[in-house]
Amino acid sequence: MKRDVALIAFLLSLACPFAAQAGTTMETKGKAFAPPAFYSFCSRQPSLCSTAGGKKVVALQPKLSSELKQVNRSVNSRITELSDRVAVGKDDDWRLPTVSGDCEDIAILKKLELMRRGWPASALLLTVASYGGDGHTVLTVRTSEGDLVLDNLTNSVRDWSSTPYSYFARQAQGNGKRWERIGGAKPIQTTATGG
Repeated sequence: MKRDVALIAFLLSLACPFAAQAGTTMETKGKAFAPPAFYSFCSRQPSLCSTAGGKKVVALQPKLSSELKQVNRSVNSRITELSDRVAVGKDDDWRLPTVSGDCEDIAILKKLELMRRGWPASALLLTVASYGGDGHTVLTVRTSEGDLVLDNLTNSVRDWSSTPYSYFARQAQGNGKRWERIGGAKPIQTTATGG
């Protein structure tokens, strides 16, 4: 597992060495099913499942861009990637990690750290994808520069459309217990309305 994670991280660095020049947003196409373990997590940690309140798109100023990179790097360096089967003895258990966790646990911690810094929950969406036949979860951050991904497999913060993943679904803005299917990429608007 560790070797696979290292290989994926290396391939990501080759596939996407720079952030996309023009940002894109995820086009959503109707309702989707949430990962089954998500609902159990939400009953234990409702505030971390929330996507209510605040601006839906954050105007990405240099300070905020720096915060995204710092949180992504910091959490990636502190939390050891470890499967749920090894960590807690089950195949899928969404939780807030302290020392180790798998991709969704790490995405949840990044969401918490950004919320503590004042980022609105409505712009921080847990998102599921596939890579090489395996499921993967990242944190998508809705910004004026496009939908950016914080990923445990790389310290780079990238536009979602410049990652090697096939995206399935993400939390709906305004109702974090509802999930939406992800379609294609839409170019960002020239100005962010924030709402």
